This record gives sequence, C-alpha cells and structure tokens, in this order.
Amino acid sequence: MQDQENTQGQENQDAVPAEELHTANAEKPIEQSAEKTTDGATDSAATAPGAPTLEQQLANAVAKAAELQDAFLRAKAEGENIRRRAQDDIAKAHKFAIENFAESMMPVKDSLEMALLVAVPTVESLKEGVEMTLKQLVAAFEKNKLVEVNPQPGDKLDPMKHQAVSMVPAEQAANTVVNVLQKGYMIADRLLRPALVTVAQ
Repeated sequence: MQDQENTQGQENQDAVPAEELHTANAEKPIEQSAEKTTDGATDSAATAPGAPTLEQQLANAVAKAAELQDAFLRAKAEGENIRRRAQDDIAKAHKFAIENFAESMMPVKDSLEMALLVAVPTVESLKEGVEMTLKQLVAAFEKNKLVEVNPQPGDKLDPMKHQAVSMVPAEQAANTVVNVLQKGYMIADRLLRPALVTVAQ
C-alpha cells in the first residue's frame, strides 16, 4: 500500500501540467512555419528569373533620362529655328508687301509719262491715252484683288460697304441707294474705302 502511494507520487512529480503542455505544442509549429516562410521568401528573391538588379534599373533610368533630354534639346532647337524663319518671313512680307502692286503700276506710270511727251496733243490722242492708261490701271487692280464697291441705284444700303452722305426724296424703297458720289474699294475681303452714296428717304 505504501509502495503504491510512493509510485503515484513519483508519477505526479514527473507529469507536466496540461496547460503548459498545450502552450508548448502551440508555439512550436508557429516558429517552424515562420522559419520556413522567411527562408522561402529569401530563396524566391534571390532566384527570381529575369529580375533586373538595382544597378541595372539605375543604369536603365539614367539612359532613359539622357535620351529624353536629347530629344527635348532637339525639339527646342527645331522650335527656335521655326520661330526665326517665321520672323524672317514676316519681316520680308512687311518690307515687300507692295512689290506685286508696284510692278503692276509701273506700266501706268510709263503711259502717263509718254502722254506728256507729245508735243502737240489733240483731244482724240489725249482721250485715247487716258483710256489706255485706265485699262492698265484696272488690270493692275484686278491682279492685286483690288475690287470696286459700286452699288447700283435701288440696291439696299450696306453699312459695311456704303456710307450715306444724305437722304433724298426718291420713287424707290427707303434706305436704298439713289446715287453713287464716289466708288469704294476692297482688297480681298477687307474694306479700304466705303462708297459714298445718297439714300432714298
């Protein structure tokens, strides 16, 4: 009986409490799992196929930056050249804007000078010379897109092209052109001088 009590006491001393045993078993697999996870990540990073190193990534970035800078400098230089050419073209256009018109007017001047060289001009010769000179002038105007503004009686008054100097009684609709006192002129689509007209009341 005494021997049985001694044996049971020894077993109780050697036994580990159930709570401590459960805790130890629970912590052990977690540590092993963590070790495996860390080792696996390290191996994966070290052996990733085709992954560039930091040095390669930096070299690629530097090369790309140099390429972009070169493209920017080229584009900037090209833009500067275009700007200079445009300025030169504008300066030439201002300087020689009337070159074509001047060429067209030279024959008109020649005709007038020749008319003055006639020693004893007759009325017929003067009229003929004036008519020829007027034809040359009209041709010069047409060549340079200088168009007459010459409304006909009864045309509606156009404030953009006509300037009414007076209103007169007339047997036609009000605000229509009665008479043209002076022709107007346009160059292309721009009005140079409005036509002076009288308008019906």
